[in-house]
Formats: sequence, structure tokens, C-alpha cells
Amino acid sequence: MKYAARRPVVVSEKRCPWCLGDATYEKYHDEEWGVPVHDDTAWFEFLTLEGFQAGLSWLTILKKRGNFRKAFAGFDVCKVARFGPKDVARLMGDAGIVRNRQKIEATIGNARAFLAVQKEFGSFDGYMWKWVGGKPIVNRRKTLRELPAKTPLAERISDDMKARGFRFVGPTIIYAHMQATGMVNDHIVTCPRWKRIQGRGE
Repeated sequence: MKYAARRPVVVSEKRCPWCLGDATYEKYHDEEWGVPVHDDTAWFEFLTLEGFQAGLSWLTILKKRGNFRKAFAGFDVCKVARFGPKDVARLMGDAGIVRNRQKIEATIGNARAFLAVQKEFGSFDGYMWKWVGGKPIVNRRKTLRELPAKTPLAERISDDMKARGFRFVGPTIIYAHMQATGMVNDHIVTCPRWKRIQGRGE
């Protein structure tokens, strides 16, 4: 996976409160959440993990992330698109991931839809960033209470993706996807990452 350059973050009580108290969560918050993604493998990984997260905690998924990466061929979308019944059976027997047949089959179908988007737009990255004009939406949230579960834009993206054959891409999942991949900067303004992601306050 390729992300924008990462810089260590000094531990601070001003971090977004949702990540506090767990080292895995804090590392993810400090190094990845909200950093603009521009690599299709990374896009497919986040899309897959967000889909598996539905109904579960994001921390549960993060702690299984390495297992997911192995199970889904390093999130190589071309390889996943070729998965068949034997692969589904293998994944259903993999205790290291979330063994949900609907989500497993949806991931394979999503890989095929992902390839179709790449063919149409040149890259999945190009498809996603066109929704925000190529630049992150910078919000100025002061508290977690101000974070929405979904937005009208997330609803439009969700509808478009569903029409293209994607599954587990409801507007709540899509907004979480937008937050994770840096399409929106939803760190609270007192969090050091809010400025650092924008290249300020280093």
C-alpha cells in the first residue's frame, strides 16, 4: 500500500478521542486515518475492510488486517476477481478473518466491479477523487458529536457504486471510507493530525 509520507506524531491528549486507549487504534489514527490515498491497491483494501466492518467494530477489523491481507492475495484486485467457489470455501474456513459468506462473496464481486471502474476511468483513484474535485474536503469539527454518520455526497457515491454492482457500500460505509482515505479531513480541529494532513503545523 502507498500513502502520503508519514511523520511520527507526538502522543497527545488532543488526539481524536475515538482512538484513545488502544495502541492499534492510535497507530492507525496517527499514520493512516485521513491521509489521502492515491493507490488502487490501497483503495481496494479499504473498500474490502470497510465492507467487512459492517455490524462490527473497526478495531476488530484492524486487528485482523494482516490476516485479511493474506486471505485476499495482498488485496491484488485482479487475483481476487478470479476467486471462485474453492476460494470461498477456503475463506469460510479461515478463522483469522470474519467468516461471513455474504461479505466474502461481495468482496469477490466488488473486485470485478472495481476492475470495470478502472477500465472506464483509468483508475479507481480517478473515479473516487472526481467526487470531490480532486481535493480533500476539510471539515472543522470541534467534537466527535459533530461527526455525521453519512452525508448527501456519500449517499450519491453509494448510489452510483451500487448501480455499478458493488455491495456493502451503503452511505454510512462510504462516508467511513471517505474519512479513512482522506477524501474528507474529519480529525477534530484540536487534533495534531488535522493540520499535519494539510501540510501545516509540522
